[in-house]
Amino acid sequence: MNILAKNRQPWIVGLGWLCCGWLASIAWGQSQPDALREQALEAMRRATTFYATQVAQHGGYVYHYSLDLQQRWGEGEATRDQIWVQPPGTPTVGLAYLAAYQATGEPLYLQAATAAAEALCYGQLESGGWTNCIDFDPRGERVAEYRSGRGRGRNYSSLDDAQTQSALQFLMRADAAHQHQHPVIAAAVRVGLRSLLGAQFPCGAFPQVWHQTPMPVPEAARELPPPAANYPEYDWATQGKIKEYWTLYTLNDGLAESVAATLRTADEIYGDERCRAAWLRLGDFLIAAQMPEPQPAWAQQYNFAMQPVWARKFEPPAISGLESQGVIRVLLDLYRETNEARYLQPIPAALAYLRRSQLADGRLARYYELQSNRPLYMQRTGDQYELTYDDSQLPDHYGWKVPSQLDELQTAYEALVSRKAAAAENSPDRALETSAGSGGELAEIRQLLAELDQAGRWISVSSGERLVGQRVFPKGQEYLSSAVFSDNLTRLAGFVAE
Repeated sequence: MNILAKNRQPWIVGLGWLCCGWLASIAWGQSQPDALREQALEAMRRATTFYATQVAQHGGYVYHYSLDLQQRWGEGEATRDQIWVQPPGTPTVGLAYLAAYQATGEPLYLQAATAAAEALCYGQLESGGWTNCIDFDPRGERVAEYRSGRGRGRNYSSLDDAQTQSALQFLMRADAAHQHQHPVIAAAVRVGLRSLLGAQFPCGAFPQVWHQTPMPVPEAARELPPPAANYPEYDWATQGKIKEYWTLYTLNDGLAESVAATLRTADEIYGDERCRAAWLRLGDFLIAAQMPEPQPAWAQQYNFAMQPVWARKFEPPAISGLESQGVIRVLLDLYRETNEARYLQPIPAALAYLRRSQLADGRLARYYELQSNRPLYMQRTGDQYELTYDDSQLPDHYGWKVPSQLDELQTAYEALVSRKAAAAENSPDRALETSAGSGGELAEIRQLLAELDQAGRWISVSSGERLVGQRVFPKGQEYLSSAVFSDNLTRLAGFVAE
């Protein structure tokens, strides 16, 4: 069993590793034994050759594969003409190739990354972003209205689960790797960033979905500054359900983090002041969206009156343990970049609230009932969901309880307040702590090399648990995972980097 297939972190953590940490990670291992380094280089070539020539379809990837490559899965079973944009699909694999190219300079990796980038360019929507899947079959069931002119139908760009964000983050790095000389990739980035900026509301928030840019702004969303976040006065449990919730202010599924990372990457690579300004406006919205006492944290989505509202039928108006932690991370990053104290101001009350809201096992509930703060769950009968405080029969397709990262967030906050963070980020001591020269890191590298078979495959074995994309393999079934491939290739790239 691939050891990295066990206890895998949620995809947003993996995406953060690939998109934000990959340049730092390739500084590992500069003084490691040459023999192990050569073994790692050979393993990287073998794994990439297999994945890029045998697994890829149209240059892109899905989440999981049967060992004979006859079955493919994204969110549900995929045809041979479908690739996935949503992580850990094509952008995730592409970023791993770029990490390997940055570490080695070998054309093999840039060629594989370029094929993945061109596949994403094919499936960029007329509205400028991406949806979760690209269908290369013009008559396919998932085909959409592609900017390439080769599709038809739906034209809804999405920020759900980092779909547009992951594509843009990868394409921007691919554009940089080509020194901005690949015209198709460069054009997709320009259109994508323009579309993303055009989707931002005046207050700095983003919707989950848009179909045209600049996005029409309802009169109720034009007020600046926006109203302070507040509790609905109506019976939220039975009222206020909005059919097109995706057009409202959305934080669901880590949207704030992934959009912030995308805007920051654009600023870093292109010096794009528009993207930097949009990033700062997003931070301003997050400050305004903090709910008042007794729950000074954040909801998954808000109406234009800044009240928590329903999304899907199992996503009620509530305070969210998951999204609140993500918002805090964005505010910490904004303070690191700007030194503006207003980005730190919401954090102490939010951390204190989340501390006192932890469940008995130390985790946080995904939802806390408005004002009462009771952990809020759902029970499912067929297609019907019912609100409940009982966690004994939770539907298994959703994360109703989430890990607490409050210790890490508290430490990061205190370091920033004490003005020690900047020195710690670049100190020799920190570099030594994260060096691959430690016995534990070397053991992990050896384990990765041992697990790669002669065909160039890292084979995962199912534990019977639900995987990304809501797929469940029978316990003991072997399969290939794009997330495992990407993580392992990125780790090896970090080790061999000079």
